[in-house]
Amino acid sequence: MKIVIAPDSFKESLSALQVATQIELGFRDIFPDAQYIKLPVADGGEGTVEAMVAATGGKIIPLQATGPLGKPVEAFYGLSGDGQCAIIEMAAASGLEHVPAAQRDVMTATSWGTGELMRHALDQGVKRMIIGIGGSATNDAGAGMIQALGVRLLDQQGKRIGHGGAELARLAAVDLSVLDPRIADCQIDVACDVTNPLIGEQGASVVFGPQKGASSAQVVQLDRALKHFAALIQRDMHCDVFTLAGGGAAGGMGAGLYAFCRATLRPGIEIVTEALGLEALVRDATLVITGEGRIDSQTVQGKVPVGVARLAKRHKKPVIAIAGGLSRDVGVVHQHGLDAVFSVINRICNLDEALQEAAENVRMTARNVAATLHIGRQI
Repeated sequence: MKIVIAPDSFKESLSALQVATQIELGFRDIFPDAQYIKLPVADGGEGTVEAMVAATGGKIIPLQATGPLGKPVEAFYGLSGDGQCAIIEMAAASGLEHVPAAQRDVMTATSWGTGELMRHALDQGVKRMIIGIGGSATNDAGAGMIQALGVRLLDQQGKRIGHGGAELARLAAVDLSVLDPRIADCQIDVACDVTNPLIGEQGASVVFGPQKGASSAQVVQLDRALKHFAALIQRDMHCDVFTLAGGGAAGGMGAGLYAFCRATLRPGIEIVTEALGLEALVRDATLVITGEGRIDSQTVQGKVPVGVARLAKRHKKPVIAIAGGLSRDVGVVHQHGLDAVFSVINRICNLDEALQEAAENVRMTARNVAATLHIGRQI
């Protein structure tokens, strides 16, 4: 019997590897001789670095980077075990977590620090980057990022423009001659689970700007600035980011990476499972187990459990999910490959208690699921 365990993390309590470990411990009580394959998984958002580092035997690289407000912040990225791939979470350097609510200024917030992480990874000799772009504090279309990689963004006087999306309205020319040449030889995959365009009613500024502190007037100003930026890119670089699905992700970071780094935008769960070789592992599995902190109707929107299940169903494998909690509308996930879902909550408790008891609850739930399967084989 071969059991593949591929869960996401339980936010605020257990990493994906910890979840997988507890599931294995529970199953081993009933099936001690089974072969267990643990593969921590993430969807390209928070926890992707940790999951992929754990799965590949890599390491986390801590470093200082320029934060959204232009001040140094403590950041990090991951390096795969073979040293060939960097795993970067944009939020680590350019995320809202680095900006207290009272100090949010989306007009000047910069993605420069993300570019610094990319440059540092290039210094390590990587040939591929996987970049998750959720949770950003910026709306600069990746302008700061490309500036950190050497690109000169110039106004009509030939001087560099300042930080932030608002400054893009002053952009008159793009000097690509000093772009880090190593970018051309690096495959860049962007984990992007939204399809919002760069501008317009569904664009970066209108949809995500208010979450980052933009007023109604600032939303209009930022949208115009990004439109000007896109027009200049189209004119000078012959690259159309106006209609790019996902171009508006992370304040336009999707568009910036696509235009300047020739990046590919794909659903995060596809990128991660492909990079980890999950399909090859489930091909001859007896059972696949996945999970996350909460399973509900939103789980079908690019989350780990359904992503793992869809892949497993290509090979007609049964899939079980173990979750911290289940919503009333959880039944929809059965239409997307999850054969059975189980909550680890076994008594009435508050959130703090649930988080503290998470490891034991995952183990016990896994044991009970395994025992049920064992009974079924005897009937």
